Amino acid sequence: MTAHLTLIGRTRARGVETLTLDSPHNRNALSAALVGELADALTDCAKDADVRAVVLTHTGNTFSAGADLKDPPDPDALVGLLRQIVAVPKPVLARVTGHVRAGGLGLLAACDIGAASTAATFAFTEVRIGVAPAVISLPLLPRTDPRALARYYLTGERFDAAEAARIGLLTATGDDVDAVLEPVLEGLRKAAPEALAETKRLLTVRVLEAFDRDAADLTALSARLFASAQAREGMTAFLERRDPAWAL
Repeated sequence: MTAHLTLIGRTRARGVETLTLDSPHNRNALSAALVGELADALTDCAKDADVRAVVLTHTGNTFSAGADLKDPPDPDALVGLLRQIVAVPKPVLARVTGHVRAGGLGLLAACDIGAASTAATFAFTEVRIGVAPAVISLPLLPRTDPRALARYYLTGERFDAAEAARIGLLTATGDDVDAVLEPVLEGLRKAAPEALAETKRLLTVRVLEAFDRDAADLTALSARLFASAQAREGMTAFLERRDPAWAL
């Protein structure tokens, strides 16, 4: 019998629960198992009165490489996880010191506050493997500059942390991400828990409206595209480290 590997590390310091994506074999890709474990950890945090805030971070040099192409999560499960991050009655902060790709940007956008080191890089790579950033648009579209998203969604170009902050994907960036987050966490520790929950509710109304309105359509779109011939070619090319047939 194979032992179950824990994909989410959990530590706590002065009311701040840190959840660490720890799946180095696939660069913290969003596998079905990782999505399920992270959802369970967030559920525990929501119920725990001693948790004032949650920090979502990672091991290795990649926050998340996006969907695990070998073990992709069910689209409904990914929607559920993203909505859970938005709706959980505690502030959720992203702490990024590495690369973020595709679906990983959905996790980042779902968080209330995002901080990254200047070494971090970002890219919506979906179009390059024959799919679209469908489900992750639920938190991204309400929170991020639409002209910038048009460029980066359509081209798959890589951009840096300063640009991510400029377009609203990040709250702040700096050479030392922990120094950036320190005053934020101190502020949250001084805030009343019920006041934090109600203030978060005010801030997330538009994002949750997008989930309620568009989740079913975007989940169907994601499933259709992932089952397409172009996606099969794109994912095969990616795994074989070659250009897909359509590349010019």
